[in-house]
Amino acid sequence: MPFKMSRAGYILAAAGLVVFIILGSAGFHKTVFARGSAETYKGLKVFSDVIEEIEANYVDEIKTEDLIKKAIQGMVGSLDPHSAFLPPEAFEELQTDTKGEFGGIGIVITTKDGLLTVVSPIDGTPAFKAGIEAEDVIIEVDGESTKDMMLWEAVKRMRGPKGESVEIKIFRKGVSDPLEFTLVRDMIPIESVRYAVLKPGYGYVWVTNFRENTTDDLKKALEIIKQENNLKGLVLDLRANPGGLLDQSVSVADLFLDGGDIVSIQGRKRANPQVFRARKRGTEPAYPMVVLINGGSASASEIVAGALQDHKRAVILGTTSFGKGSVQTVRPLKDGYALKYTIARYYTPLGRSIQAEGIVPDIRVAHLILEEDKKEKDRFFHERDLKNHIEGKGSSDLKGVSEEKKETVSSGLDFKKLMRDQQVQRALDILIGYSIFEKK
Repeated sequence: MPFKMSRAGYILAAAGLVVFIILGSAGFHKTVFARGSAETYKGLKVFSDVIEEIEANYVDEIKTEDLIKKAIQGMVGSLDPHSAFLPPEAFEELQTDTKGEFGGIGIVITTKDGLLTVVSPIDGTPAFKAGIEAEDVIIEVDGESTKDMMLWEAVKRMRGPKGESVEIKIFRKGVSDPLEFTLVRDMIPIESVRYAVLKPGYGYVWVTNFRENTTDDLKKALEIIKQENNLKGLVLDLRANPGGLLDQSVSVADLFLDGGDIVSIQGRKRANPQVFRARKRGTEPAYPMVVLINGGSASASEIVAGALQDHKRAVILGTTSFGKGSVQTVRPLKDGYALKYTIARYYTPLGRSIQAEGIVPDIRVAHLILEEDKKEKDRFFHERDLKNHIEGKGSSDLKGVSEEKKETVSSGLDFKKLMRDQQVQRALDILIGYSIFEKK
């Protein structure tokens, strides 16, 4: 079953929905085209009877189209946290995620136990600057309760033109009263690579997500770092990286591996897994590496960390990653609708399932800014905490590498703060220590 990549996500070529239901404004039409079993037809007959009964006798008049949409949303939403029936506006929001930038407040969110929950704020954005934290539960957006609000709808409400404000109310563990924030939207750039030289010979690259140009931007960053000094070691920062495109995570891992498996994907109907392998051509020199992860590192970033860990190409440092080891496809439907659903699990080169388990670091170090007195605990929640989750079978400033986005790439990050980051410092110490012992 071949995979085809698109800007919106993963498109499964030659796939078909089992059932198409024909909608009409005048009522529910019993015309059903199916490649399913007799059990499917029987279930659809019950569904049809329920629709007709509601149409005929419910106390208020209900649009049949709305009933069917909600029924489909409920059906797909019951599968797992990452599957959804997307109306046109939600599909548009999904496609926006792959464009250059958008107006918003800068948070990654999901639903946990039916609650709109922050996975992580994005560095340098209005949410980050205001102090929004991982695991904050958003209970209101502009005075409207988020109870029963679809994820895409919440995202749409928080996005908007730069300069306009949005009010959100959150519940935070350990705080008795809800917290209220008025955030002014800003442009949220979707550039994915920033870099710095920590000290001569030791580079730092932060990959924030996996977009269409991530691998190319990473190559440019590495070239610039190597122009400063001979590269003795590299810190690859995947913290709070929610993932992105599969092909980009594979090509990023391929930069540092000269052979062997990177990741395998196993769907329900495939006899054999689809395996992505590293190639020797274009591989970076075998300088020492430390990869940073935390509870906000998910999906594509876990593929990279898992591959480098299994091949013993890098030391993994930080806290356990999110644990999203599943692959979704987006199937466009008629009239602008789309179906996003899970088609496979993926496995590391040694056959480990990431799903609901995450990548466990080789060296556990909680996040701490060294000048602070109190250690910050791992506040991230993980895939395994989600209901219905699938079980597992140089410069002194950070710079971006996309030429057209150089003016936006340093927001919210500074070199001094980076050098006070305990996880970064521990990573640098490991690399320097390795270099010392290598000289003996």
